[in-house]
Formats: sequence, structure tokens, C-alpha cells
Amino acid sequence: MMKRRDFISLLGGAAAGWPLSARAQQAMPVIGLLHVGLPEASTNVLTSFHRGLGEIGYVESRNVAIEYRWARNDPDRLPELASDLVRRQVAVIVALQGTAAALAAKAATTAIPIVFGTGADPVQTGLVASLSRPGGNVTGVSSLSGEVVAKRLGFLRELLPRATRFALLINPNESSAETQASAVQVAASTLERQLDVLTASTNREIDRAFASLMQKKAEALLVSGAVLFSERRVQIVTLATRYAVPAIYSARDYAEVGGLMSYGSNFQDAARLVGLYTGRVLKGEKPADLPIQQAAKFELVINLQTARALDIEVPPTLLAQADELIE
Repeated sequence: MMKRRDFISLLGGAAAGWPLSARAQQAMPVIGLLHVGLPEASTNVLTSFHRGLGEIGYVESRNVAIEYRWARNDPDRLPELASDLVRRQVAVIVALQGTAAALAAKAATTAIPIVFGTGADPVQTGLVASLSRPGGNVTGVSSLSGEVVAKRLGFLRELLPRATRFALLINPNESSAETQASAVQVAASTLERQLDVLTASTNREIDRAFASLMQKKAEALLVSGAVLFSERRVQIVTLATRYAVPAIYSARDYAEVGGLMSYGSNFQDAARLVGLYTGRVLKGEKPADLPIQQAAKFELVINLQTARALDIEVPPTLLAQADELIE
């Protein structure tokens, strides 16, 4: 008869002989990543998120697994996708970009930790109780784009001092759209400039918004930091070029594909910070004890080639403020 001690030794030896991947998978935590957009349009932020995870010791398929859920630019799908992650009992839900995904995750669970990345004020949108002490199961990174988008109007005015009529393009389906529009309206009134607010939530509506822009005879355009717009940045920059309208955008990605100017937080650095916070939660820290991080890197990028094509002379004062000039 086999003694109990011998049986335990035999069992331990068998476990040691299992493939390493099988043993790792048993103890591997699972991240549920929820995103309103498209995977093919999110390569840069995903890479930065993985970089942040790696800095704190987590590498996908090595010691952490990730379940991806993409709403493919249909916000109505987010609640069900979030509920699916809850049913799968993931260790943490990451709403990588946009407030809608974070709100859907928060509505789906009060138990599973949530880490978000958003351009909106997380207190104003109801994600957390305060920036310093979030409370509950939610924390993350915010770039407070409502304030930043108003500053973009100032840069456009500096570039085009004689312009009196501006337009703002927002996606009405994004929870921060109204806040951004209000901030720019206040800034426009202060500067004694007229502002038209244009809306678009689909590719076709983006085309129609530019047609409306021409009808209203707006002299310059501000494009909000909507996820949809970021994913359709080539379409938007192409339309701005076709209609010869000076525009300022939310991120350097636009300037890199021919947009005139961009000003905003570095989305890739924000995604890296989300990765770092996710790793800290996986290591046992509670979201309630992790203060909201505010994106610290804001950059003004000017595409001088596009400026020349539009026959715009960028004033020296604006050139001096630029973090990067694209020739």
C-alpha cells in the first residue's frame, strides 16, 4: 500500500512535469480590456498599455492573460461587453480609452476593480468621488480635455487673428462632448468670436459635417478628442485639406498624417500610465486608494508643410511655443 507521504511526493513530481504554459495558465490573472473603438485603429495605445504593464512586471501570455472586447464604434454594445467580462470573472477591467467604456464597466460591477483612461473629468462624469480619493472600485488616468479643447481655440486665434467664425466638431455619443462644447463656447465668447458646433457619430456624418462647415463659412475648425475621430483621422485630415480649412486636433497623430496643428495630452503616455495602474491593482492595491493620475505631457505640434499648402504664415510667437515642428 502506498503511504500518504509517498503519494503527495508523486503528485508533486507529476505537477512539476506539466508543461510550463499549462501551470502558468492556472495561476495567470486575466485582464478584461474594454474599448469603444476598433482594434486595428488602436495599435499605438495598445502598445503603450503593454509597455506600462511590462514596466511593473506583467507580460501578456507569460504571466497575465487579456480578454479583449471591442465595441467597434457602437457605444450601445458596451454594456453587454462589460457584463460579459464580469461573467468571466476577470481580475480587473481596463477601459483603455473613452469615458463611455468606463461608465459601462462601472455600471456592470461594484466588485471587480476598474482602471480607465479618459479625456473627461472623472468626477464630473460620475466615475469617481474625487481625484485624490476615488473611492469604490474605480481609478485611472484623465487628461481633462474639456479644459484643453478651449486652449486649442486660443492657438487657432493666435494663428488666424483676423478670423471671427470658428467651428467645433464633436461626437454627441461621447459623454464628454457637452462639456467640451460648453468650454469652447465660453472661450469663444470671451474672445468675442462666433462658434458653430457640428456633430458627427459616423463616417458619413463626418463628411456631412464638413459640407455644413463650408455652408456656415467657418474660417477654422477645432476637432474634439473623440475616439471615432482619432480612428478616422486620415478621413478628417483629407477633408480639411480638400476644403482648405485650417484645423487644430487633439493629438499628434493628426499632425503626423498632414493635419495643420495638434494640441493635447500624449495619448500613448496616458495608456502607459493605465498599464502601470493595472499592474498595481493586479499586485493587490485597491482602486479606492489610487488617486486619479492626470496626464502631465501636453504637446503642441505644428505641420509647417500643411501651413505652407494653406498659405498660412505661422507667427514666431506660436512657433516658439511648439514642442515639435513637422517640415
